[in-house]
Order: sequence, then structure tokens, then C-alpha cells
Amino acid sequence: MKKEQMILKVDSKNRITLPKNISESMGKLVQISMQKGKVILEPLHTIPQEEAWLFEPKNKTILAELKKSLKQKATINLGSFAQYLPKEKKKKV
Repeated sequence: MKKEQMILKVDSKNRITLPKNISESMGKLVQISMQKGKVILEPLHTIPQEEAWLFEPKNKTILAELKKSLKQKATINLGSFAQYLPKEKKKKV
């Protein structure tokens, strides 16, 4: 990852505005912390409540199977359905 440095000015309400290229790559939710005198912003991603169960340690097998199936080919060949089409009647001339 390319390390970029820039100077940002803190406004009268103690806010900074992140440059567009940084804010777009981070998303809308960040965790802020101080480490050795430096301010660290880390992007966070939320998981909807109804999907959180999947990421619990006891469900790691299910999650692995899901990831495996998502990598598989998206289409399945079920063969021809021609046998289920209505038969065409022969026309008399």
C-alpha cells in the first residue's frame, strides 16, 4: 500500500475533512485510536444482526462451506427440457 502524507487543518469545531480519494476507500464507519502519539483511523464494516450468527466461532464450518460454494460456477446444466414441451400437431395440406 502506498503511504501518502498530507497536512490537514483542524477547523474551529475540531474537525478535519478527509480528501476524497481517502474517504472513498474507507467507507462511512471508522474506528479512531491513539497509538504512540499518532491518530489511527481504521475502516469498519458492519454485519447485519440477522447475519451475525454466521461469523460466530462455532459456525466456522458453515462459513467455510458458504465461501466454497460462492466460488463455484454460478450455472448448473440441467439438460434439455424439450421433452416437456407440448407436441406439435402435424398439419394436413
